[in-house]
Amino acid sequence: MKSVRLGIIGMGNMGAVHAKNILEGKEARVELAAVCDPRADKLTAFPTAQPFTDPAALLNSGRVDAVLVATPHFDHTPLGIAALRAGLHVMMEKPISVHKADAEGLLAAHRQTNQVFAVMFNQRTDPRYKKLRHLIQSGELGEVRRITWIITDWFRTQAYYNSGGWRATWGGEGGGVLLNQSPHQLDLWWWLFGAPATIRASCQFGRFHDIEVEDSVTAFFEYANGTQGVFITTTGEAPGTNRLEVAAERGKLVVEGLNLKWTRTAVPVSEWSATHPEGFEAPPMTQVDETFPGTGGQHAEILQNFADAILDGAPLIAPAAEGLHSIEFANAMLYSTFTNSTVKLPLDGAAYAAALQTKIAQSKFTR
Repeated sequence: MKSVRLGIIGMGNMGAVHAKNILEGKEARVELAAVCDPRADKLTAFPTAQPFTDPAALLNSGRVDAVLVATPHFDHTPLGIAALRAGLHVMMEKPISVHKADAEGLLAAHRQTNQVFAVMFNQRTDPRYKKLRHLIQSGELGEVRRITWIITDWFRTQAYYNSGGWRATWGGEGGGVLLNQSPHQLDLWWWLFGAPATIRASCQFGRFHDIEVEDSVTAFFEYANGTQGVFITTTGEAPGTNRLEVAAERGKLVVEGLNLKWTRTAVPVSEWSATHPEGFEAPPMTQVDETFPGTGGQHAEILQNFADAILDGAPLIAPAAEGLHSIEFANAMLYSTFTNSTVKLPLDGAAYAAALQTKIAQSKFTR
């Protein structure tokens, strides 16, 4: 192959964005070969691509080498499985599935090592988070002691939720801010810090909007080594905040705006605490600040990487298997609220699926 013939299934907001990026030449060696949506009127904006209203017809058409699935969440698992079984390379929009048990079923369908299977975690291309990951993995930051992420700049109006009958329902979407807006941050949390041992969360359902699912969440993470973390998110606050604060052995690091600010201690905090003779004096510190020109290649870079993996064998930035972690975090937060309990990881996927099914049975949206 000299280029990847890509079909996009689901021509809503994100599907259209990916199609336009391809047509504008933002990804090399990627051809928009087909578009698919049950609403034929959404296909007319892309006349150079073969139109389909039935995903099965696209998957079996022979016109594509790969597909990008950008449909409502509950369709991700069956469409992903069908595409993998058809022998195609697959890129999934986030989340790869609604719940852990479904995600495991989807990942189990990926049996061919020559099939590229990726997830659209575009925030992994952001240079701020890449730099933080380097500082953690290299040991420069030292052991992480506390993590606080306030991500509340997801403001949505009631009109947004009213724009589709499936939106913000258990039956149509399977969750709210944790499944729709925050998977990127939950993925980055795992990518940067790994998985905690336990999660305790308070999810508020329809606090700020007339919806079934969560639109406000505060969660507490605890790691086996004692590290603690707090994750706060909502679609109901304005103005919102996106601030990640990491306290570690070598000081405090804050990611906010386009800035990464590291207040670096001259020696590890625990060493200073154990050996310094004064009771109130903190270790000497220096300020190491960096401002980045942008947020990286984002969606276009992830799709380019997908094509490079197909054509050249390049390593994936976001393998689909790693899409399981953000789902498990979101499910655990919801399950903690459902059961009013602290949830141990790994999450019991079957137990969560049963709890979710109870919610779906009561939902105003039926599939």
